Amino acid sequence: MPNRYGKLASWIYHLDKPIGHSFGDLEFYRQRLTGCDGPILEPAVGNGRIFIPMLEMGLAIEGFDASQDMLDHCRQECLSRGLAPALTCQTFEQFSYGRRFACIVMPAGSLQLITETASAMAVLKRFWDHLLPGGRLIVDIDPIESLIGEASSVRSWVVDGSDLLTLTSHRAEIDYIKQTTLDHLRYEHWRDGALLSTELDLFHLRWWGVEELALALRETGFVDVVVSGDYQHGRYPRNGARIISLEASRPSRCI
Repeated sequence: MPNRYGKLASWIYHLDKPIGHSFGDLEFYRQRLTGCDGPILEPAVGNGRIFIPMLEMGLAIEGFDASQDMLDHCRQECLSRGLAPALTCQTFEQFSYGRRFACIVMPAGSLQLITETASAMAVLKRFWDHLLPGGRLIVDIDPIESLIGEASSVRSWVVDGSDLLTLTSHRAEIDYIKQTTLDHLRYEHWRDGALLSTELDLFHLRWWGVEELALALRETGFVDVVVSGDYQHGRYPRNGARIISLEASRPSRCI
């Protein structure tokens, strides 16, 4: 199963990207959500890196994720802070709510986890269906060069002075027609030189052209598409931008 974020993967993610850690996105989303007077949804909420600070702001935000292990980290962090989160285990393709939202947010390039074009378009339509009239969708994507650039790496984390966690990443494939990359991610948990557990993830991502995604949003029915580079709202990304954000709205009335 690709992109599954199992126990070791979720643990390492939580160590590497703790609650409140920002790449500039936390400040950006705080600013874009200030004054939002309706419910907010974060698909692929993960360990709650962005979600929990939004809860602490007093925003009516809820989220879902396909990984129960990631949700366990999020729930534990909420419990330690006295927060009562609305979290469910759902997938992009099948998520469903009995109400609609004023805003749906997807930081950190989570949209790129959907690697089939038809599936991605169907998910954008599900977002549309779950937005109130006038509601907004805000998504981040990585520039193409950041996805196809780095081929392999080895990283490690020491936990409690005795446990060693390692992540070895190997680029297995780039498909320039489907616009996807495949990395083999090997997660390992060591103690005193002995391997306690290991996981292998087949990690797929799809890259989007900036105008390609803008066109996809408009085809879905979104309007007022704003493209921003490096979390500078309204400033179109320049060559070398580290992150690209698109914000679009569901029309407040039928056109």
